[in-house]
Amino acid sequence: MITIFMRYKERAECLIFQNIVAVFKEYNLRRHYQTQNKDIYDCLVGEVRKDKILKLKNTLTTQQNTFVKQKQLNISSLQASFQIAKLIARTGKPFVEGEFVKDCLLSVAKEMCPEKADLFSTVSLSGPTITQRIEEMGDNLHQHLQNSAKKRCYFSLALDESNDVRDSAQLLIFIRGTNDYFEVTEELAALQSIKCTTTGADIYKKLCQTVNGLELDWAKRASVTTDGAPSMVGSKKGVIAHIKQEMDKHNHPHPITIHCLIHQVLCCKSLKWDSVRKIVVSCVNFIRVHAVNHRQFQEFPSEPNVDSEDVLYHTEVRWLSRGRVLKGFYDLLPQNYSFSTFKKQRSTRAQ
Repeated sequence: MITIFMRYKERAECLIFQNIVAVFKEYNLRRHYQTQNKDIYDCLVGEVRKDKILKLKNTLTTQQNTFVKQKQLNISSLQASFQIAKLIARTGKPFVEGEFVKDCLLSVAKEMCPEKADLFSTVSLSGPTITQRIEEMGDNLHQHLQNSAKKRCYFSLALDESNDVRDSAQLLIFIRGTNDYFEVTEELAALQSIKCTTTGADIYKKLCQTVNGLELDWAKRASVTTDGAPSMVGSKKGVIAHIKQEMDKHNHPHPITIHCLIHQVLCCKSLKWDSVRKIVVSCVNFIRVHAVNHRQFQEFPSEPNVDSEDVLYHTEVRWLSRGRVLKGFYDLLPQNYSFSTFKKQRSTRAQ
């Protein structure tokens, strides 16, 4: 009698009707058999009975494996969707690019493995889906950052406010800290958008939102790194001033304030090298400002194994660009000389 039942997840499942008997005991199985299966099963005896049981077991096992396989496919499809969403977010592509990626996957699958093309069609990569995946990954990263921040003995913050391509003020907040085992970690804590004004009070408000969102203890703050903008280092209304006032309210020591190395006035600001820089900038502008000159310059052959492929514009605000401009110009010095000679000869003939 009990042979018409098969154990499945600590429960008995009837091979005939595929009903579940919650308690795996002989009394329960016998009662189930006598009330539902006796009339059907009693007529089968001997080898016929064994063959029937074997067939029912194979049928049930196949169904169960099908469900397990389908579950695994669903999990794989979900993981693939997250992986592609991660790549889209990392490369800064629009979220609607997921549908294009799916079309590419289907085209490749139909050519290389047509029998598995249906598997790729189950991967959801629509714009709203990609948005949801990225938001979930962002929430997960924020949760991990919050959990790790609670374990830090001390932490420091670095702030930098700048405008993006749409002139929207963006505040970058980096956090760096150490735990009891002196393991140092550094992460991007938040990217806060600031509307309207960007005063010290506005920046400090966004900073408080980030610190409170991560449930950080103000007493564990060791230092704050900023640039030299008045809204950051102002003695009365700057961010540093607001931080010191907050620390005074709770009788905490003031954090160490550090001027960011990237924004420091280094020796290159004081070097008098206009005799070189003005000539280089003038040559670069002559080449890049006019589209015809730029195209003609790119046609000139350059030496092999040269890192630079084109001359760069000079940016006065960012002192690091000076070195890149000079290096690129020097790497392409033969090409620059040939182009200048070519333009001078054409100008002479034109006169």
